[in-house]
Parts: sequence; C-alpha cells; structure tokens
Amino acid sequence: MLHSFRLARVRTGLTSRGNHPRLFLQRSKNRDKNFSAGGDASAGGREARSAGRQGKGKLGNDIEMNTNDHGRGPGRGHHGDHQGRDRDHHHHHDHDHRGRPVADDDYLEAVAEYRRTFPDKARVMAETPDPAVREMLAYFEERGLETVFDRFDRQKPHCSHGVAGSCCRNCSMGPCRVTPGNPRGVCGADADLIAARGMLRMIAAGAAAHGARGRECMLALKAAAEGVLDIPLAGKLKIVNSAKALGIETEGRELARVAMDLAGVLLEDMSRTVPGPHRTLAAFAPPERKAVWASLDMLPVSAYHEVFESYHRTNVGTDGDWRNVMLQFHRCGLGYAWSSVLGSSIAMDSLLGLPQRRTVRCNLGALNPDTVNIAVHGHSPVMVSEIIRQARSPELEAEAREAGAAGIGFYGICCSGLSAMYRLGGVVPLSNAVGAELVLGTGALDLWVADVQDVFPAVMDVARCFKTVVVTTSDSGRLPGSEFYGYDHDHSNFSETAALAKKIVRRAVAAHAGRRDVPRRIPKTQTEAETGFGVENIAAQLGSLKPLVEAMKAGQIAGVVNLAGCNNPRVVYEKATWEIARHLVENDVLVVTNGCASFTLMKMGLCRSSAKAGPGLRKFLGPDLPPVWHMGECLDNARASALFRGLSDASGLPIKDLPAAFASPEWGNEKGVAAATAFRLLGLNSYHCVRAPIMASKALQRYLTVETTETLGSAMIVDLDPGSLARTIVADLLARRENLRKSA
Repeated sequence: MLHSFRLARVRTGLTSRGNHPRLFLQRSKNRDKNFSAGGDASAGGREARSAGRQGKGKLGNDIEMNTNDHGRGPGRGHHGDHQGRDRDHHHHHDHDHRGRPVADDDYLEAVAEYRRTFPDKARVMAETPDPAVREMLAYFEERGLETVFDRFDRQKPHCSHGVAGSCCRNCSMGPCRVTPGNPRGVCGADADLIAARGMLRMIAAGAAAHGARGRECMLALKAAAEGVLDIPLAGKLKIVNSAKALGIETEGRELARVAMDLAGVLLEDMSRTVPGPHRTLAAFAPPERKAVWASLDMLPVSAYHEVFESYHRTNVGTDGDWRNVMLQFHRCGLGYAWSSVLGSSIAMDSLLGLPQRRTVRCNLGALNPDTVNIAVHGHSPVMVSEIIRQARSPELEAEAREAGAAGIGFYGICCSGLSAMYRLGGVVPLSNAVGAELVLGTGALDLWVADVQDVFPAVMDVARCFKTVVVTTSDSGRLPGSEFYGYDHDHSNFSETAALAKKIVRRAVAAHAGRRDVPRRIPKTQTEAETGFGVENIAAQLGSLKPLVEAMKAGQIAGVVNLAGCNNPRVVYEKATWEIARHLVENDVLVVTNGCASFTLMKMGLCRSSAKAGPGLRKFLGPDLPPVWHMGECLDNARASALFRGLSDASGLPIKDLPAAFASPEWGNEKGVAAATAFRLLGLNSYHCVRAPIMASKALQRYLTVETTETLGSAMIVDLDPGSLARTIVADLLARRENLRKSA
C-alpha cells in the first residue's frame, strides 16, 4: 500500500501565511513517481489530490507537503528553515506528483486512510441501530441544537500526528511532531518513545480515574464502619469473605471492625509508597498469572505509586527506552486492575451490597412525563444511592405529590445509574455518556445529578435550553452554571450525606413545578432487560460454574466474551457494539456486558431471555436466561474477570487457555486503554474497532499485537470492520476451546 517512493528528508518551518507547519519532502527520482496527500474522501480530498498534481498537497489539519527541497544539505533538510521562509517550486524533474504518497515507512497515508473511515453525522443518523437515537438526532436537527456528532464533524480533518501518536507536548521546547524524514523531537525522542510515552500517560489517567472514584467508596466504607457516614453496611457476606481472603481476622469480631480493617487494606494497596506486597493482587490473582508478572518484573507497588512513576518516567529526559516505558505501562495496568477496579469493587459491594437480579424497563420510551424526573450521571455510587433512598421516604414522596407530580422517577445515564439500578431497583437505564445530550433534549428531566467522569461539559448547553437543573456532587467534577451539593475535596463532610441528598431531591421537586411550559419529545421506543448478574448469583442458579465449563467442552457454547467499553464517534454510534454482540450470540458465544456498551445491548433487546441466540447457547440458557448477562457499570469488569477466574478454577486451565476474550469495539478514553490492558494481562485477547494512537510506531504495534502473545499469552486485535472483527473473535474462541476439549 505504501511503496510508491522513499522519503529522503522532511524539513519543518513556517509558511508566509502564519504559524502553519510545512513539510518539505524529497524523494528519489528512481522511485514511483506518483503521489497525493491523502485527504478526506470528499471535495476537500479531491482538492488535495489536485494540489498534489501541481506539486503541493494537503496533509493533516494544516500540514502542507511540498516537493521543493531538492539539493539542500542534510543539515538544513533535516532541521528546517529556521527563518520560516517559503520556498518557490523552482526545481525541475522528470516525474509527476500523482497517486499515493509515500515510503513504506511513512505512516501518514495510513492515518489519512483511517480518517476517511470516520463517519459524519448524516451517516450516524442513517445507521445507528436505536430508533430512539435516530428520532432524537432528527429532533435536534430540526431545533438547531448541536450534539457530540456535530462537534466531531467540525474537528475534521483530525490531526494526523495526534491520531498516530507522533506528537509530544510533554515539555515547552515543543510541541514536537515526528515523521519518517524528521524522526526525532527536540530532546531526541523518536516515534517509538513518543508513542510509548503517550500510551503510558493514557493508562495512568485511566488508573487514576477509576482509582479516584474507588477511593471515595473505600473512604465511605471506612466512614460507615466508624459511624461517621450513616449508611448501613449492606454487603456483610462480601466484607467477611474479602477479609478472610486478605488475611483479616473475622471470627468473634463486630462487622464494623472487620469492615474498617478491610477498608484499610484496600486504601493501603491503592496508595502504598514504601514497597511491599500488593495484598489484593496477592489474594485474588490466579497463581499462574502472578508467576508470569513476577518473571516479567511487572508487579506493582500500588496504583498511586505506578501512576506517580508513570508521570515521572515520561517527564523530559527521564526514561528514553520505549520498552522500559511499556514495562511501566503494564505495571500501571496491574495497579489499575487490582486496586482501581477490584479494590473499588470490593468496597462498593461491601458498603452497598451485591447485585440483585432484576427486570428493568429501558430506553427513552420509559420516561414518565408526570413524575419528578431525576437523572443520575457519572460513576460515583455513594451519593447517588443516598439520593434514591431519601427520595423514597414518605416525606419527600408527599412533597412531590403536593407539587402536582405522580411521584419521583430515577433514570440512569452512564455508570452511576447502572450501579443503583442493580442494587436498589427502580432506576430506568436510558443512555451512555455520548447520548446524554439526546436524553436532556426530551425535555422530561427536571434535575440532572452529575458526579464524576464522562459528563461532557456540553450537557449544560442543552440543559439550559430545556430548563433542566444540573447539580454536581463532587469537587472533582464541577460544571459552570450548575449548582453544587456534594462532597468537598477532603471528603470531610461524609456526615452530611443524608442532608445533601434531601436538598437535591427537594431541588428536583421545585424544578418540576417551574417547568410545566417545557415541550416534551419522548420517543415511544422501550424494551425490557434482565440485569444484576454476578458470579455469586450465576453460580447459585447453575449450581456452580462447572455446567458452563461442560457446555463449552461439549461444543454447546463457543466461549465467553466480556463486551464493554465506552463509545466513540470515530465509528457509527452503537453500531459496532450491536453488530458484534449480535454475531457472537448467534454463533453460540455467551456475552457478559457492563458499562456504556451495555446500554446498547439492553436497548436492542439482547438482555432479554427471549432474545435470539445460536442453538447451542439457547439450549444451555433455557427459557429463563438471556444470551447477554448484564453485570453492571464499567468498574464491574471486576465481575467479568471474577467469572473468568471461576471458569479457570472449574476447568483446571489457566485463564489464558480458556475460550474467553475482552471486546471494547467503540472505546474512546483513557479508561478504555486501562481496561483492555487489564484483560490482556490476564492472558485474554482484546478486540477493537478503534485504533490506539500508535500508528507512528511500528515497534509498538508489533509489541502490542505480536510480542505480548509470547510473554502474556494475549494481543491487541484491531479491525475497523465490526463484522470481520466478530468473525475473528469467534474463530479465536473456537481455537482456544480445543484446550478445554483436550483437557476432558
């Protein structure tokens, strides 16, 4: 694809029109004579190709490619014209500039091709699978309201270097952008190192994000055990079992004392600075994996330390070895997996209780315009759970009726809603983060509770249009124009949780009374979903996990896939997730889901026991179980990994040999990098339809797609075609299933 000519040198400078970078290329006369700049497949792309035939082409946001650098010395050609002078195209040669660019080691054409796959809003409106989403997008279009898809289109063409991971802005000597002809930044970092640094900072941010909301749960568990936070310890069994696994004495002790010690261990693993054993990892990780990680020097000190060290290593002039940077990447992934995720999950289940199997209504058609409607959006379940509890008190229910409402309704956006849904019930799941604006556009929400993460600032614009009050509850997540009723930076006001929750509910009641003139647009689309699956209730229903293992051995079930992750407008909204899930269940793959991706599968009916499935899978499920088991919010990846550990124990095979996998087709943020890495560290492949920012580095691409197969037993697999990716997943599962059959 990229064999047309060899890039001899690239020089950067300033054009006469201002601070727009220009790339000057020289190519060998003996190479293929054709070249174009690889813009969008649109009028802009045609203009770029036309310009290319005249000796100049468009590349990236504002990067021009010019072939007038012949004859300059290597020093000037490499380092650029420091005066920023334009050069006229005065040279003569016997070749033209048609066709594709550049050498086989130049990634920029591949980036341009990738960008051409990004859908526009019109395509999203035509192809997104949920009819309610299509209706609301059309409604927003009629009213002249913008969405994430409008803003995504206005960002096009996306920066080539940002997409490829070849831009470094870690210091003020740059930013630096490297290319095959200009291969080093100011400090000497090449594409491999720059891309590795970028990935390390991404996973560090993901570990910090889940770790921060998990830390709040750990602090809340401690505060509840101490009597500071007036919330009952609902997860007695989880507290006792987790404490025993961690070596905490339980016999003859009060539950609160055990819970305090449990919280202490979880917090220590989260924030340890003095090197020592990570007790959560030591207690819950499979022995085979611990041996692998130890042999590779990947064992973490703590989540905090590995995040801290990740930013240290990526500081200017520190770690210059991309392989060593990626070693830290995996340490950070383990800190994420065993503290930010599992430690947080233990704290949540201990404080708020285990998931309960429930049937829920979902999608926008389930909105009730006659009730005081409160949406809960974000990732922190402590305050949200208390808001729901307080709203169910006779006192506040009476106040809602006095305001003319039929009651108080709760609706879930993103993960706060999912957490409350399977624990407390009565929460209707509506949308993941990318669709939040569309939910606000129904005009049916009186109050929007936003805590942390995946709450886009743009929700405030739509909220103002429809007179929805937005309340924030965390000092970490403020929104201009919102009202704040929440925890301070130190969480020193846990004791005020009940009072704050009452204020929020009363604010919703007051908002409802003042919004009677707001027009409603509520699509009729709704369905039901079975939710609240966890290892505990799955094993209880099946008798153990052994029947699931036996069904795979017998060929009834091809394997198990955790399909999760957020959404990304680089692909048609929710389409990849839907198409992959549908193909998997029709081919006898059991799917477990959580987080933003799970909204798609609930809305499209795959979480119903009546959903279509392959004959082997349907026979195993019987009439009562759906082909997709909904396990909760994004942090409930911990439940999926626990299921894989249980299947490993039941089969006698290490996780890496099981017919199991992780898929996040539409991933879109740092937590997505961390989640996929966590499963690959377990030895399971991760599958995606969105590329990681490593296209500039052949070394990193090989490392993550090939080399880790030898060291970890897993790889990152990317295919932009959802159907093709789904077929690959099934084929890979069937190959791994042979391990089970051989062990029979």
